Amino acid sequence: MNELAQKRCKPCEGGTQPFTAEEAKKLLRNLNGWGIENGRLAKTFNFPNYYETMAFVNGLAWISHREDHHPDLGVHYNKCRVEYWTHAIGGLSENDFICAAKADVLFEL
Repeated sequence: MNELAQKRCKPCEGGTQPFTAEEAKKLLRNLNGWGIENGRLAKTFNFPNYYETMAFVNGLAWISHREDHHPDLGVHYNKCRVEYWTHAIGGLSENDFICAAKADVLFEL
């Protein structure tokens, strides 16, 4: 299991700076199929049907609530686009990569 998936999100304290492009690219190497688009960590997950798409979305909602870090979702019949970025700092933080890794683990279940 990806070591990022084993971490917990931490609240961004005042003065927390978003990752630089170099820092983000370094962490991106730990994820499978994710990319950085318009300053957001993004991936589209594909499913055979609506039921499995919604099961993933509901699982992701539980993870998001537990981590108190929520993605933007584009939900369709057989796919879900997930985008993470840390609104509080206006960029990417470790929390985004942690949650992305957890989404990947959920997808593999």
